[in-house]
Amino acid sequence: MTDYILSDETRAKLMRVSTASIATQLFKRGLRNQFIQGVTPVSPKNVNMVGQAFTLRYIPAREDRNPIEVFRNEDHPQRVAVETCPAGHVLVMDGRKDARAATAGSILVTRLAVRGCAGVVSDGGFRDAHGIGQLDMPSFCAGACAPTNLTLHEAIEINGPISCGDVAVFPGDVMVGDRDGVMVIPAHMADEITEVCSGMESFEDFVLEEVMNGTPIIGLYPCTKEENQLKFDAWRAKNDR
Repeated sequence: MTDYILSDETRAKLMRVSTASIATQLFKRGLRNQFIQGVTPVSPKNVNMVGQAFTLRYIPAREDRNPIEVFRNEDHPQRVAVETCPAGHVLVMDGRKDARAATAGSILVTRLAVRGCAGVVSDGGFRDAHGIGQLDMPSFCAGACAPTNLTLHEAIEINGPISCGDVAVFPGDVMVGDRDGVMVIPAHMADEITEVCSGMESFEDFVLEEVMNGTPIIGLYPCTKEENQLKFDAWRAKNDR
């Protein structure tokens, strides 16, 4: 567990930062594998998913341990995770990159949304995906499916380190999701990455305007010509960026 607490200021800035910008800045710092593989939005949203990770780990189901009756157990880890994931956090599930069975369905994900969670991510499947997609809360998974998790997965551990889409996720890491997918920012780097990315987003907005106006890429992106730097400085002043 990390002692880091995501501030309202950092959260607000990350709401305007793309996963591509985050990936670039993490790569510059030597982190190459922070994009969760094989996971896409259930339904694209107009706002980013931003929140600290609260995790749930699944292992392969074994028939003697996972009859349908286990859901009557009030201590079932899947249900407990849904009821204890803190508001503003993202429930991140290690579904073993296997979307043939669900790691959650629309009722559980709706409960997360009602409780004020910031989102849900699974590298396994979701059942009732259409209903999940209609929620305002962002959700990401590896695919839609009908079978219950019990056919392939057993929920085994809450809020420990997990793998999700081949990325190591630790409780408290900062999750950012957009239409491209989900990035994992190590908690101790979150504020630094956010500040740098905020400036990077401004520069890329400027570059897009220049490209639309016919400016060549060479010397503009990356900015290696002083004339383009001066234009960017003027653009920032004009747009209060």
